[in-house]
Amino acid sequence: MKPLAVCLLALMPVSTTIAQVASHAMRQTTNTVSVTKPVGKPIARVNGAVLTDRDLLNEMFQMFPYARQHNGGFPKAMEADIRKGALQMIEFEELVYQEAQRRKMSIPATKLNKALADFRKQFPSDEEFQDFLKTEVNGSQEQLRAKIKRSLLIDQLLKAEVADKSVVSPTGVKAYYDKNPDHFTTPESLAFQSITILAPDKATPTQLKEVRKQADEALRQAKGTKTYDEFGLLAEKISQDDFRVMMGDHKSVDRSKLPPEVVAATSRMQIGQVSDVIQFGQAYAILRLNGHTPAGKQSFEAVKKSLLEQLEKNKTQQLRSDLGKKLRATAKVEEL
Repeated sequence: MKPLAVCLLALMPVSTTIAQVASHAMRQTTNTVSVTKPVGKPIARVNGAVLTDRDLLNEMFQMFPYARQHNGGFPKAMEADIRKGALQMIEFEELVYQEAQRRKMSIPATKLNKALADFRKQFPSDEEFQDFLKTEVNGSQEQLRAKIKRSLLIDQLLKAEVADKSVVSPTGVKAYYDKNPDHFTTPESLAFQSITILAPDKATPTQLKEVRKQADEALRQAKGTKTYDEFGLLAEKISQDDFRVMMGDHKSVDRSKLPPEVVAATSRMQIGQVSDVIQFGQAYAILRLNGHTPAGKQSFEAVKKSLLEQLEKNKTQQLRSDLGKKLRATAKVEEL
């Protein structure tokens, strides 16, 4: 039988795990690859319009801004995907820009002037602004004006073809809720904290006896806690599983996915109560029950805001994808 630490580690929320991995990856600055300094080299043509390595790198920084903090270094394991995604994005934006031109869209002078002024305010000094002009647009104010106008035209067309069409009405949100009841059912779940005492591998009888004594002492201290925070601080101090860094908190877990020993113990507990020592092979655990949610269905009022956001996000992604496919269908895109 697996120890509690092993059984419950698999239930750690994916978002938490990913965040920890991402944070760890960003600390590994030696495991990065630096992109060659851009020189304006052509890397793609879209209906004859040239996109350069400078365009590509700027987009890569947009997608992964942390790289600027590491002297242009991208994680080796991610660099190829970031580069591919950035290339697809600058090609898409060029196609959108050309479509805006084909439709003879325009930007009012007042809006363009304001955008220029707002852009200039991003620079702390005139010297830094001039350095930017020299590096990005050959020192030309007119080229900068053209680039900002291009961005505004892209935004204008995307607003018309994507943003405005992505709006989901309250009636549409309610209709989705009513047609998909299974999406809003919730299983019976338990929220709890744990303190785990683990035996060493191939423990001797003497060692196992000592581990049990540690578990009994941990129980004595745990029974003396009165609140979530008190139990959590004790877990941080003495627990030996990976949840100790989160005050022993497992948040809300589907009851059907828990080990039977946990289900049996918590079924006899009240909210806020601390369990006796629970044995898992050569490991011991103590639990504090923080919540019990019966199986049921989330109300429309509880989910309508997040559901609206998700539906509009899905619709936005689909419309952008459809637009990209449509524009590429009649375009000549060459990657050099």
